[in-house]
Amino acid sequence: MSRFFWVRHGPTHAKSMVGWSDLAADLSDTAALTRLNRALPSDALVISSDLVRATATADAISGTRPRLPHDPDLREMHFGAWELQRFDEVEDQTLIRAFWERPGDIRPPGGESWHDLSARVDRAVARLLAAHPGRDIVAVAHFGVILTQLQQGLKVGAYEVFGHKIDNLSVTELTRQDAGWQVGRINHSP
Repeated sequence: MSRFFWVRHGPTHAKSMVGWSDLAADLSDTAALTRLNRALPSDALVISSDLVRATATADAISGTRPRLPHDPDLREMHFGAWELQRFDEVEDQTLIRAFWERPGDIRPPGGESWHDLSARVDRAVARLLAAHPGRDIVAVAHFGVILTQLQQGLKVGAYEVFGHKIDNLSVTELTRQDAGWQVGRINHSP
């Protein structure tokens, strides 16, 4: 049995689609970071996406936990030409509506689809499970990344999983057993 504690990075305060842009996280709420650190297993391995908002958050909560190298496969969705734009700023409103309303194979220009993101994150999780069987893992990542794994655990479609809120500095817990994924707490703020 392996448990994943998916932690969403600290807030960036951006009001647009932030995928691969390397925006810093606001980690000024030290009380929230302390509570988060205490809520996580003390012997867990810690890994993060390679984007600074995730690496800095992981550094802030890792404490004495062993730190694994950053993994670019845990990055947020690549929004391509839509990066750092608000929904209403995207020129092709038909495409962006389809992207959010029928997630799957639809891609932003130069970006990746929901299925692309899911496959990328699944590869990272499979590598972690193979390299560290039976270990607890704290994975500091992004909204979309966490939703891809929650979708598997809940056995729902992408559109349905988008209905879940994943706040900054929250924990979503998934346990891998022989029968598959079990979902524990979702969007838990310690």
